[in-house]
Amino acid sequence: MSREGSLDAQRRRRLERFAAQFRVKPGSTVALAKDFDPSFKAGVKKKKEGVALLEEGVRLLAEYQARLAAQDTWGVLVVLQALDAAGKDGTIRHVMSGVNPQGVAVRSFKVPSAEELDHDYLWRYARRLPARGQIGIFNRSHYEEVLVVRVHPENLERQKLPRASKQGDVWKRRYREINDWERYLTDNGFRIVKLFLNISREEQRVRFLRRIDLPDHNWKFSEADVKERARWDDYQSAFSEALSHTSTKWAPWHVIPADRKWFARIGAAAVLVHTLMEIDPHFPPVTKRQRQALLEVKQSLEAQAPKGTAPDPFEQQHRDGKDGAADRSGEPVAGARGEEVDLSTAPSAP
Repeated sequence: MSREGSLDAQRRRRLERFAAQFRVKPGSTVALAKDFDPSFKAGVKKKKEGVALLEEGVRLLAEYQARLAAQDTWGVLVVLQALDAAGKDGTIRHVMSGVNPQGVAVRSFKVPSAEELDHDYLWRYARRLPARGQIGIFNRSHYEEVLVVRVHPENLERQKLPRASKQGDVWKRRYREINDWERYLTDNGFRIVKLFLNISREEQRVRFLRRIDLPDHNWKFSEADVKERARWDDYQSAFSEALSHTSTKWAPWHVIPADRKWFARIGAAAVLVHTLMEIDPHFPPVTKRQRQALLEVKQSLEAQAPKGTAPDPFEQQHRDGKDGAADRSGEPVAGARGEEVDLSTAPSAP
């Protein structure tokens, strides 16, 4: 195995151990308040340490996203669910800050339109799936159909279902349908990363107050958020049921502690990077004929160099070690103070 391959294998194992702390074991019964602590830090002691880890995660994500786009074989769907003020938008903004925007599509789902209500409940989500080579993010998703619709069953009436479709256990049937749909997508080359940002009731209260107290945050506040907060216990029950019934081997849920925004971003980045490392996309190989053609073009361009300049400045910089980017061996780049940082070395829980 090459040095680069060995480093990737080590990172993959470490990331697997880190991400496993948030994974909902398929087949398990979840009681959200009992099983997952919103303030858990997985051994990361300080925010300063967390910032360095997030920077490394963003770098790794950018590297693997470029490979994913070039290979054009796999697609990745990130399903992001949370209660209000848990930090979905901030997580997307920070975790995806280093990737090529052309390779990422963020979709948000509001109240369904009249056209959407004239179709099956998965139709509007299926229309916005990512293409191969892309990372798609659902900011809220098809899980709203077993969360908000379950807490507010009047929304079920708006979906124009025939009487037979509303008989029996509607929610268990939807869990099965969602699992089958996600299995279909996985079998066709689309990996699904499901993240639930788990915030405590007290932290949500504080963030709501912050939105009221800061004038430039007032726009984020809605009276509807407070009304939904009154249904806290109902949402906790609905999330627990959804996590229990839809965390599968092909698309497991990860419950990310979200009381500390910086840690939620680390956790989300770690799970996503680990998924991409499992896919292990590669740049398309170059044939001997293509390589020969490239060398001929290279020679022609080098012959056009002005007198006194290097024929190939990039090659010269790389040879002299002056290129600030990560080298081709996969070594980590230097951190803000020159030290090497690596998300995959983040400590695990005791």
